[in-house]
Amino acid sequence: QVQLVESGGGLVQPGGSLRLSCVASGSFTDDWRMSWYRQAPGNSRELVGTISSDGTTKYADSVKGRFAISEDKFKRTWFLQMISLQPEDTAIYYCNLYDLRLLWNDWGQGTQVTVSS
Repeated sequence: QVQLVESGGGLVQPGGSLRLSCVASGSFTDDWRMSWYRQAPGNSRELVGTISSDGTTKYADSVKGRFAISEDKFKRTWFLQMISLQPEDTAIYYCNLYDLRLLWNDWGQGTQVTVSS
């Protein structure tokens, strides 16, 4: 299994942008799915989007057209690029790696994103 470390969160004004990173250390197969989730205070954790090892991406309706997930295979890093951020995007963002062949998943520690003027 792996250790996932997220970074890139912070405070941004409405309409601003941030790029979150999730770096994996450890072993995993080449059949995986990386997901980004977020959890706002008082809310349950919600799926933001996913990228699969074949490059397929999917997004929640609330972030389509504003968020994009990408990967750097050589650096074992995934990114969540966020633009046109709004106060309702404020949450702790988590990455989750699911190894589809070995059937385990791991979570990162989370990174806080706050959108406020």
